[in-house]
Amino acid sequence: MTHPAGSLLIAQDLRKTYGPTTALDGAEFSIHPGEVVAVMGPSGSGKSTLLHCLAGIVTPDSGSITYNGREVTSMSDSERSALRRSEFGFVFQFGQLVPELTCVENVALPLRLNGSSRKAAERTALGWMERLEVDDLRKKRPGEVSGGQGQRVAVARALVTDPRVLFADEPTGALDSLNGERVMELLTEAARSTNAAVVLVTHEARVAAYSDREIVVRDGRSRDMERVV
Repeated sequence: MTHPAGSLLIAQDLRKTYGPTTALDGAEFSIHPGEVVAVMGPSGSGKSTLLHCLAGIVTPDSGSITYNGREVTSMSDSERSALRRSEFGFVFQFGQLVPELTCVENVALPLRLNGSSRKAAERTALGWMERLEVDDLRKKRPGEVSGGQGQRVAVARALVTDPRVLFADEPTGALDSLNGERVMELLTEAARSTNAAVVLVTHEARVAAYSDREIVVRDGRSRDMERVV
């Protein structure tokens, strides 16, 4: 795969095994600022492992990952953690909100962890909740809201630090089609408004349709698909 100039995040020849199982076998990837790239493939193909490697959560056995000119695979654990707190955002299939916190406290949490005061963090959080159409849920706890509402709160939390890259792993997998469509509309609209790149792992064609480009992962290898318009 040829990686175009100006790519924000580039992975080359990634290989990762778990015991006898090969998860990645020479996978490649690149993404530009403001671009939405869908990573598709069947269960067990290696697409989630690819996302975890790109995000610095998992270290590949070999290959290179470059983010904004910096080699991610050579960073220390603390450097990768700082990167995930400040420049990467995450949305997972089940939201993973903290049940003891209110929705606004959940959205503000990344800012609080980065040292912001509670007042400033919650003010910024409410701004994002308004954009994601869930500001009326500010005082509710995750157990008191619907799945679609909770996932929009999770998207607001992922975007509250203005990340350069948003990683979304099956963000609509636990939602019905109507709620899934709305979450994807709001997620991609909000990310593009800040020029954030979005790495979207999905096995659903209707979700991948929100992307600019698709990469298919099969047996640990990746292939860039041409979008037919």
